[in-house]
Amino acid sequence: MTRRTLARSAPVSGIGLHTGSSVNAVCNAAPSGQGIVFRRIDLPGSPVIPARLSEVQSTERRTVLGQGETVVQTVEHLLAATAALQIDDLTIDLDGPEPPIGDGSFAPYLTALEQAGIVEQPGDPVVYRVTSASEITEADSSYLLAPAKALRLTTTIEWAHPLIGRQTGSYDITAGKFASELAPARTFGFLREADALRARGLALGAALESTLVLSEEGLVGGALRWPDEFVRHKAGDILGDLALIGGRVQGHIVATKPSHQGNIALARWLTRTGQRDGGVVMDIGRILDVIPHRYPFLLVDRIIEVEGTRRIVGIKNVTINEPFFQGHFPGHPIMPGVLIIEAMAQVGGMLLLGTIEDPDQKVVYFMSLDNVKFRRPVLPGDQLRCELEMLQNRGRTCRMKGIAYVDGQIVAEAEMMARVVDR
Repeated sequence: MTRRTLARSAPVSGIGLHTGSSVNAVCNAAPSGQGIVFRRIDLPGSPVIPARLSEVQSTERRTVLGQGETVVQTVEHLLAATAALQIDDLTIDLDGPEPPIGDGSFAPYLTALEQAGIVEQPGDPVVYRVTSASEITEADSSYLLAPAKALRLTTTIEWAHPLIGRQTGSYDITAGKFASELAPARTFGFLREADALRARGLALGAALESTLVLSEEGLVGGALRWPDEFVRHKAGDILGDLALIGGRVQGHIVATKPSHQGNIALARWLTRTGQRDGGVVMDIGRILDVIPHRYPFLLVDRIIEVEGTRRIVGIKNVTINEPFFQGHFPGHPIMPGVLIIEAMAQVGGMLLLGTIEDPDQKVVYFMSLDNVKFRRPVLPGDQLRCELEMLQNRGRTCRMKGIAYVDGQIVAEAEMMARVVDR
């Protein structure tokens, strides 16, 4: 497999569903490895918002990305189209806070992207493969995951409404199947909720041309494209939210009463438990070039994600051959907790060194640890996933939060302060 981007620009214009703003969205080709990013060209400096889980700010009725006032709302429709077409790298210029809603379906974006054309470019796409069955629950939403050779979504929704009731659909996610079975399905809402939503600043751009509006008795104007159009749209929303993992998905997902909140929880679970293929940011050779640690104290095998200067993810494969197992509970080998923290610190050091000039002339010293918690033991055969997020960065001093996972379960966490000094 190779990475994919656009051959030409793909423009879409219209009104935002929730903000009511008139917006122009232009999807442009991007260099290999960039991923999908939104660029708010209407704001000073044209700030960039990566389409990643770390940027999720809200999941109320839509998925919102960004930090503070620099946000982009209702990204799921556009991202569903990019996921169906397996587009890996894209820059989306917006002159407003929300992509246009169009007719309320995914089709306007799918059509625009297909007309622009897809081209392959060097580099390996990131693929998350479901390798074992698991189940997660988030509020009223539940999801079953099972291995599969490609992505398949089985979705069930239930509303006490004469046009909905209980609906179930199962869909293989390919470009062709998405175009014929999911893309035309429109978003929907209930007339009784309209005033309350608008009072909260939501659904300000909703209209009969862009939303299936349901009264207590039936549909307000127009006609359904399928009797089960509602569940089809919910399946498309799942696909759009899953795009925030920054890669493709191979697995069968069975969703019951999905929501944006639940979809994001599902996406986070996939990144922590799925087998990730491709997209290694730094291999061991590059790590050795950056940090001074060596055997037996080098506790990072590879860096798999770097999001600017804000977040990094590293992997440590724990084997019985680790030298500390000879003396630390040799009859019951457990990785020392302090070394789990050290592994997180080394990954965090890689992030901090990436923010300065001449990192080969610098070294990171850690100054303090706070809120340290050990949740469960780490054993030989485990793969330690260390996620570090920059909380505050003041020149050469920073504060980070680290969480270590094994098979999606938290094993340790800590907040740490570090400082860069001359080597």
